[in-house]
Amino acid sequence: MLVLGAGFGGLEVAARLSDAAADRVDVTVIDQSDSFVFGYSKLDVMFGVTSDTWRTYYRDLARPSVTFRQERIVALDPVAKTVQTTANSYTGDVIVVALGADLDVSATPGLTDNDEFYSVAGAERFVNRIRDFGSGHAVVVVAGLPYKCPPAPSEVALMLHHVLHQRGKRGDTEITVVTPMPTPVPPSPDTSAALLTAFEERGITFRGSTQLTEIIEGRNTMKLDDGEEMGYDLLLAVPRHKSPDVLSSLPVGNEGWVRVDPATLLTEFPDVYAIGDCADVPVPRAGAFAERAGVTVAERILSMLDDRPVTPFDGNGACYIDFGGGRVGRVDVTFTAGQGVTGGLFREPSLTIGREREESGPGRIAYWFGSR
Repeated sequence: MLVLGAGFGGLEVAARLSDAAADRVDVTVIDQSDSFVFGYSKLDVMFGVTSDTWRTYYRDLARPSVTFRQERIVALDPVAKTVQTTANSYTGDVIVVALGADLDVSATPGLTDNDEFYSVAGAERFVNRIRDFGSGHAVVVVAGLPYKCPPAPSEVALMLHHVLHQRGKRGDTEITVVTPMPTPVPPSPDTSAALLTAFEERGITFRGSTQLTEIIEGRNTMKLDDGEEMGYDLLLAVPRHKSPDVLSSLPVGNEGWVRVDPATLLTEFPDVYAIGDCADVPVPRAGAFAERAGVTVAERILSMLDDRPVTPFDGNGACYIDFGGGRVGRVDVTFTAGQGVTGGLFREPSLTIGREREESGPGRIAYWFGSR
């Protein structure tokens, strides 16, 4: 079988199949990247918590029956179940599409690669700019919905406040968050309330239900959908996201995302699944939900081998939220198909949860890569 993409979802599928059926299933994982990076580590690099994004190289993947290929996928035929890359052609009995979402910087007029912090390269570009920022207006802006890791813009604002406060520069700066969402984390009112309280305590302005329409080049000014022009001295942008172009052969739902059955994650083609950020499922674009989807798909594939019971995708996931200074909160949310949000429990930020987050990363890596 073929797993396209080696993020949370793809790695989870491969690891579970290797665990349960290494003698019966051969898995080829294809990704154009050479390594895996946790999203929160990019923010840690931006704000000087660490100088390394803690890459885990796919060459170290040592799972029985799992082969990794670092190649760029250029075509997918879901009928013939074939995949063409820049180097080879592959055929699988089952295909799991887990290619994530691509950043679409050019979709917002005037926005450039230098403005985004969501890629590894983008985060690294901001290290010196954040270090040198000591006066003026910093704006964290979300260019469009949906986007990966909904709490991240709030985290950036809080972490920026923390480093500026540490340097004695907070009084010389303003911080504003601009987002199309009405609240920081709409599925969890308690989480949103906690973030809004933290913003108020720190003098951070939150502009919800506000859409960025254009960056006016050369003027350090953005246009908003209410007609206002907002100036900035430091812009930290979450660009629009889009489904990878190579998935155009699959039926799509809302705004180009791959249409799937929300309970099974099957596309309209037999034995072709889509999970994670590229799938049109009513859950946030976040690694925890992709990982959970990977569990569901792995169970379905294993049921084809030994008739084991299968549970529908339950849309359950937990997200960590960095409040700055090592204090991290956590929100647990469940999105049940047809029922909407059935959870939203928020745990207040603490150093203990911060340590929990740090410990969860190595544990996942050890399982996915076969080192435990």
